[in-house]
Amino acid sequence: MSTLTLQAPAKLNLSLRVLRSRDDGFHEIDTLMVKLPGLHDQIEISPAKSFTFECDDATLPTNEENLVVKAVRAYEKAAKTTCKYAVSLKKTIPHGAGLGGGSSDAATVLLGLDQLHEGKLGPARLRNLAATLGSDVPFFLTPGSARCTGRGEILKSETAPPLRILIVKPPFAVSTPDAYKRWSSSKELPAIRYAPQEVGGVSLVNDLERPVFAKHLFLAEVKEWLLGRRETTAALLCGSGSAIFALLQEDADPEDLARCARHELDPGFWHWAGKTSA
Repeated sequence: MSTLTLQAPAKLNLSLRVLRSRDDGFHEIDTLMVKLPGLHDQIEISPAKSFTFECDDATLPTNEENLVVKAVRAYEKAAKTTCKYAVSLKKTIPHGAGLGGGSSDAATVLLGLDQLHEGKLGPARLRNLAATLGSDVPFFLTPGSARCTGRGEILKSETAPPLRILIVKPPFAVSTPDAYKRWSSSKELPAIRYAPQEVGGVSLVNDLERPVFAKHLFLAEVKEWLLGRRETTAALLCGSGSAIFALLQEDADPEDLARCARHELDPGFWHWAGKTSA
């Protein structure tokens, strides 16, 4: 067999409601997620004498802690097979941004392995396996957008309009478990807009803004700065952060807006501009 090359797309939470804490340590959520096909990691799976994994981002672990490795081990156990492949991960989606890069990588590896094993597990068993790896992982097994409930693993297809966006991320990351841990006790900051933003039939809201902004005031300032720009129609924290996305006016120049953000807020901003998938 030749090398199998796959793309693992990022995601955006257009709406993220945290409903309650669960007895299993997770939180009950209701979220509308869309994919960003233009922003993706690349995964290559090649035949080898034994399983190996490498990643071009030196800040990420390549041992059993990595979600890709966990996905391979989980697939081996479920399919009762040994995966003799060299897996290579090229990162583009920033880590700790709330864009689902790790979950997408894990799901994409599961899809690739099942393709190489001629559909041995199939969609239903892959979904169950994905849910054991992380709440967002099942979402990346399916095309398009979806309403995700439970702890995020229960999916129902839901259409969202394609949106022009700019994402900016400061040099620091945000811990998702920490954001959820502080959700119930967090309070809103004065002068920061948390209310739902209605755009194109979609209600943009993120309940994790409250705990994240309380700990990282700069992210609240970034959102307010974006909301104050004529180029934008809305702005929201990406998942648990630390990235913030803005919906753009039709005539907006995203590269110019990103330059202004670097000049006025943080010269270390990473950014990406493009469209969400429907």
